[in-house]
Amino acid sequence: MRYAGRTRKPRISGWTEGARGHIQPFMSDDPNAPDQTPPAPKGDQTSTEPLSRAIGERYLTYALSTIMHRALPDARDGLKPVHRRILYAMRELRLSPTGAFRKSAKITGDVMGNYHPHGDGAIYDAMARLAQPFAMRYPLVDGQGNFGNIDGDNPAASRYTEARLTAASEALMEGLAEDAVDFRPNYDGTLQEPAVLPAAFPNLLCNGASGIAVGMATNVPPHNLHEVIDACLHLIKAPDARDETLISIMPGPDFPTGGVLVESRETIAEAYRTGRGSLRLRARWSVEDLGRGGWQIVVTEIPYQVQKSKLIERLAEVIQLKKVPILADVRDESAEDVRIVLEPRARTVDPEQLMAALFRVSELEIRFGMNMNVLIDGRQPKVCSLKELLRAFLDHRRDVLVRRANHRLDKIAARLEVLEGYMIAFLNLDRVIEIIRYEDDPKAVMIAEFKLSDVQVEAILNMRLRALRRLEEIELRAEHEALTKEREGLAAMLADPAAQWAKISEELRETRAKFGKSAPGGLRRTEIGEAGEVAVIDMDSMIEREPVTVILSRMGWIRAMKGHQPLDAELKFKDGDGPFMAFHAETTDKLMVYGANGRFYTLPANGLPGGRGMGEPLRLMIDLPNDAAVIDMFAWREGARYLVASKAGDGFIVPASDIQAQTRSGKQVLNGEAVLCRPVSGDHVAVVSSNRKLLVFPLAELPEMARGKGVRLQKYRDGGGLFQDSVLSDAICITLADGLRWQESGGRTRTEPDLTEWLGKRASVGKMAPRGFPRDNKFN
Repeated sequence: MRYAGRTRKPRISGWTEGARGHIQPFMSDDPNAPDQTPPAPKGDQTSTEPLSRAIGERYLTYALSTIMHRALPDARDGLKPVHRRILYAMRELRLSPTGAFRKSAKITGDVMGNYHPHGDGAIYDAMARLAQPFAMRYPLVDGQGNFGNIDGDNPAASRYTEARLTAASEALMEGLAEDAVDFRPNYDGTLQEPAVLPAAFPNLLCNGASGIAVGMATNVPPHNLHEVIDACLHLIKAPDARDETLISIMPGPDFPTGGVLVESRETIAEAYRTGRGSLRLRARWSVEDLGRGGWQIVVTEIPYQVQKSKLIERLAEVIQLKKVPILADVRDESAEDVRIVLEPRARTVDPEQLMAALFRVSELEIRFGMNMNVLIDGRQPKVCSLKELLRAFLDHRRDVLVRRANHRLDKIAARLEVLEGYMIAFLNLDRVIEIIRYEDDPKAVMIAEFKLSDVQVEAILNMRLRALRRLEEIELRAEHEALTKEREGLAAMLADPAAQWAKISEELRETRAKFGKSAPGGLRRTEIGEAGEVAVIDMDSMIEREPVTVILSRMGWIRAMKGHQPLDAELKFKDGDGPFMAFHAETTDKLMVYGANGRFYTLPANGLPGGRGMGEPLRLMIDLPNDAAVIDMFAWREGARYLVASKAGDGFIVPASDIQAQTRSGKQVLNGEAVLCRPVSGDHVAVVSSNRKLLVFPLAELPEMARGKGVRLQKYRDGGGLFQDSVLSDAICITLADGLRWQESGGRTRTEPDLTEWLGKRASVGKMAPRGFPRDNKFN
């Protein structure tokens, strides 16, 4: 791969075409990242390297950038760079919780121009999520205007909304002005931005996080702040605390939308211990008495990240398709709070069974896949346990405490130096005034006469005259003593780790008092419980049994007409389309579709579109390849057996229990290009090839298999002429005593009662079909 010249370069992720075809690296979000720009070619020099290595290095660079700067949150403050920059930019705009709101467009523009060189749409979407109370357990942005809703509606444009910080976000940034964290240059080196926020509470666990990177992802659920801080305090007292003890303090996630977590304590404990797991979350519901024996179910809380409008659509679809026949109607009566009303079809319906059925077929129950993959110290991706996340936060708080204490010590030292100078000036006030009034260089004279430092002299010279009256010795000494005592306390704390952890515990208790259970919205919202024992419901038994006529067109459009209509009735089809097959079934039937690829597909008859229109394409309901035709379609019957055969003349018998498919992709049964599927009956099998050779052999010679190629049904001679390229044309199961029947072109039925001439062993050639046999070599 060449770096120089005008040779056309392949486009590689993370790299862009620069002027005159030179490859240029993308602008990394991390200004401290090493320079990866290839050396500029000198003259006609070129450098060559294998394409695989060049692509690998560049893709690795892109992957690392995505992991570090976009997808995974920092374990210390629980934020991604875009969220951290939004909060810091709002702080720089002085958008305090008690101050005025500012236009979101102004905030987005400042973030994009100063810190985050990406699209304003992505920045605004990230900021809007921080303001959504149904997405964030403790919102970090106070939004004014339309910031979206639980129905899934998008926020209004940034020019129509306003925002400011919340008290929680202020707590995350407390200490930024006290050298609590490192700062780094922004993307163009003109400003400074924090590498991480001080974070007064474990924001990662309290608000959760989600993201998808290259080869890894994260999904941390939100928790209750009061419980998280209690766990932190316990871990400070007992650094070797067991996972079980921490989980007893933090019993599980606390989602902003509430709900009921129906998972066993063992499952939750294992998820927190390993950092991975799947938790079941259900909607909260209750039975509302309507009087006179009537009742209805009211859903007041829905699972986390489920859009209410799509949930209502799904429930309406369940009613329309009659997947839960005991559900009659669904209504959305929500206003400020969620209120979804479910009406049963009859008063005798058991509410527990109705909800159990709806939990299976709708988003009233979801699985939250927990994957606590985060950046440790902002550098190393790692799937952490609950204890590791708490420890990462506490270690960060200790670093913040030490840095703030050292910063305060520096401030105290500077102030004490100034106070000592003031005290000297107070004791020699007349002489100081005289020096300032008459000396040409008062600074040098004061330094020489009173042994003052430059800082002390500058402070004295910069005093205003009206401040001289306040230079009273008592006040100066009192301030000096207070600062000296504070310095001694800070020095003692820095020398004693136990005192440091005591101070961290005190700060955590203050934060807990501010945002915990006693604060508005601080109580736990998600109930921790286990799923009650409800009798297993057979969903198929809920479907009302009604006769239908299934119709499949030549172009693959399927529909179901109510009742058993005449199979030869004239029907309307799309232009260029026509009838392919029709048969009678019932809504409780499972329909089997057999494709030329040898796979069986299962369709519920009650899920087919109605017969008023033209139907829907069958290939939208199952994953049948475009190059595979539909061979047969029929209603599944328990205990039945079917003869399947390939174009090459191989086949076998498969029981009905082995052809039902559980997924859209179907179930592979026959290996080879399938040509037929016939129900098994009688005692013999009749097969006919494309060269009109007919063979009849006993059914007992065919094996019964669940899957495979099968055995040879008929032998074909490839000798040119009439016998060249012979293939299986058709097969049928018959009763030998009844003979063989087929339908002639005129509609008459002809019977060949004596089949002795065509009897033989399986895999024989057979003899020419009897006179009058259809020219298409089909038994019809």
